[in-house]
Amino acid sequence: MTVHEKFLALGTHYGKVYLLDVQGNITQKVDVSPVKINQISLDESGEHMGICSEDGKVQVFGLYSGEEFHETFDCPIKIVAVHPQFVRSHCKQFVTGGKKLLLYEKTWMNRWKPSVLHEGEGNIRNVKWRGHLIAWANNMGVKILDVISKQRITNVPRDDISLRPDMYPCSLCWKDNLTLIIGWGTSVKICLVKERHASEMRDLPSRYVEIIFQFDTEFYISGLAPLCDQLVVLSYVKEVSEKTEMECCARPRLDIIQPLPESCEEISSDALTVRGFQENECRDYHLEHSEGESLFYIISPRDIVVAKERDQDDHIDWLLEKKKYEEALMAAEISQKTIKKHRILDIGLAYINHLVEKGEYDLAARKCQKILGKNTELWEFEVYKFKEIGQLKAISRYLPRRDPILKPLIYEMVLHEFLESDYEGFAMLIKEWPGDLYNNTIIVQVVVDHLKKDPQNRTLLRTLAELYTYDQRYGKALEIYLTLRHKDVFQLIHKHNLFSSIRDKIVLLMDFDSEKAVDMLLDNEDKISIHKVVEELENRPELQHVYLHKLFKRDHHKGQRYHEKQISLYAEYDRPNLLPFLRDSTHCPLEKALEICQQRNFVEETVYLLSRMGNSRSALKMIMEELYDVDKAIEFAKEQDDGELWEDLILYSIDKPPFITGLLNNIGTHVDPILLIHRIKEGMEIPNLRDSLVKILQDYNLQILLREGCKKILVADSLSLLKKMHRTQMKGVRVDEENICESCLSPILPSDASKPFSVTVFHCRHMFHKECLPVPSTMSPLQFCNICSAKHRGPGSAILEMKK
Repeated sequence: MTVHEKFLALGTHYGKVYLLDVQGNITQKVDVSPVKINQISLDESGEHMGICSEDGKVQVFGLYSGEEFHETFDCPIKIVAVHPQFVRSHCKQFVTGGKKLLLYEKTWMNRWKPSVLHEGEGNIRNVKWRGHLIAWANNMGVKILDVISKQRITNVPRDDISLRPDMYPCSLCWKDNLTLIIGWGTSVKICLVKERHASEMRDLPSRYVEIIFQFDTEFYISGLAPLCDQLVVLSYVKEVSEKTEMECCARPRLDIIQPLPESCEEISSDALTVRGFQENECRDYHLEHSEGESLFYIISPRDIVVAKERDQDDHIDWLLEKKKYEEALMAAEISQKTIKKHRILDIGLAYINHLVEKGEYDLAARKCQKILGKNTELWEFEVYKFKEIGQLKAISRYLPRRDPILKPLIYEMVLHEFLESDYEGFAMLIKEWPGDLYNNTIIVQVVVDHLKKDPQNRTLLRTLAELYTYDQRYGKALEIYLTLRHKDVFQLIHKHNLFSSIRDKIVLLMDFDSEKAVDMLLDNEDKISIHKVVEELENRPELQHVYLHKLFKRDHHKGQRYHEKQISLYAEYDRPNLLPFLRDSTHCPLEKALEICQQRNFVEETVYLLSRMGNSRSALKMIMEELYDVDKAIEFAKEQDDGELWEDLILYSIDKPPFITGLLNNIGTHVDPILLIHRIKEGMEIPNLRDSLVKILQDYNLQILLREGCKKILVADSLSLLKKMHRTQMKGVRVDEENICESCLSPILPSDASKPFSVTVFHCRHMFHKECLPVPSTMSPLQFCNICSAKHRGPGSAILEMKK
């Protein structure tokens, strides 16, 4: 058989030649001979065919023209090959081979002229013509001839001469115009035809052959064909039978081999099942290929097997057969533009079913997101399938929530499943799913029914509050949140402006989180008034104090009407902040505050109130008698800065040595220490007296140093300012036609500048004609500006006279 990209040509044992289309349908039949067809050859155009048979007949004819050549030889003709460009007039050539290789050429008289290319080395077994090169094999080896120069380029001897050439024929195949592949026995050689350099020519052919790859195979070669940079090899296999322990024929193999410089690597191997393979020999198999479509034809006596390069569809089929769905899906996604048999969706659905059958429900549900995409019908079908096997929970996390959205019934069905067995999972779905996916009213009713059985279930209560929120029944949601003391209650109030709903729930809010509640109430006092809050908290004074304290911290005047109440609240619940409150408040009644502080014996607060009410002596007395704290007494006397108070303090302390020490250490800058020292009784022991006296002297010395330093600074500043004033007064004053005499109001400069004139200019910038000023008295030569003197602005500066 020979192969063209448009059709096949098949010769039989009974001398018939059939033309087949690529599907194997017979399109034409040619009777050539009563005996077997040895070889068929086609030119590249597929318009001319050459046939030779066992009875010596050779025919070359046009399939679509009347051109024909017939010749009968006296010996079997084993091979025939027509020129690849036979369709062209100057390429009317073909070769035949029996015992010799003949080249037939058409002459200008339309006659065929034979010429012997080679003989004497046995029968010609095979021939392949490509371009201008003819390769043939005989009993001795393979030769290559250049048709143009009629020069034989090379001889490649066969390796294993022990094999009969008729039983193990040579396989030849041109990969391209210069690369020949030779397979003989178990040996493979790849030869490259190269141009010889001009300097090496001499009497040698212009071309030579280099063997670039050479290796042996495990089996006998029946055919070769190129596949990119690899080889397709049809092998004849013998094996030892286990029953008879004798060698027998096995199924032929089709291998893909990667040639290496001195070996090869097997890429894939397939054993072929053909009829009668047990009786076949190596010569009974042939391999032909179609270059355009990468199709390979294995010819045996009874079968023709078509092999083609596996595509992505074949790969996916294999993966699916092996149940490798994940890899099949990935392969389909990568090659989605080239696959023809498979759809990504079908593979994905098969993958989901496979995972479900294996019990990997969560993985199957997760794959639904990617495989089902936005197809709502498929989503709903898969959900019902998961329901049938009791695995709705597995798919719940992966159900679409936006684009697409399934029927509400689907989501309700899932929620019911969780509600029956998993309250926490149900609550999680309600929190994660938007409220518009399902009928909220139905779910609320179901939850309420479940709460009747378990009214204290916090999970169900929290979920019900969320459902009420989705349904905009914020009042009910708020009640539940407050009952549960849920952290989201304040967010709910702010988000939905529920201040009208919390007017009677202020105590609950304060009990839950007083800080957040107070901040919220104060931030929204326009919605809930201060009066309303204080009224609601009337029975909870500790909470009332928290609210009023925060209000006072924000604004001292807003809650002034409650300042009297706050005195008692501070005294009861927050004494540390009572004194700061009394100091900062300008609205609390002092008498009431004094009464409360005296009742509770709050000394510091009472002292402050007495001093604020003007009773400093009583306040000082309380400090000395109640607190017995000289430092605080001294600090109090310093704040009041009252001489009589200091006198009282000294009198009270004069018989108390520790107090005297405190006074000596602190009063040096406020009261003359001599007043205190003179009053100390003779012989009284005073702790740390020496240190106190030294401190008094140091303080006095420090005061002297400070005064001297201040004096030096004052003198330096005065001198600097005096110099500055002097420099300023020494500067000239601009006088022009716009200035006037402040006395006569006429221009200060005369209209005739050539006449002599005299002008007086004071540093206050007032100007006078000399004659307009009064004559200065003899007692004081100084002259002052009349205007500034009249306004009591002080004397003018030194006079600047201008004369001309």
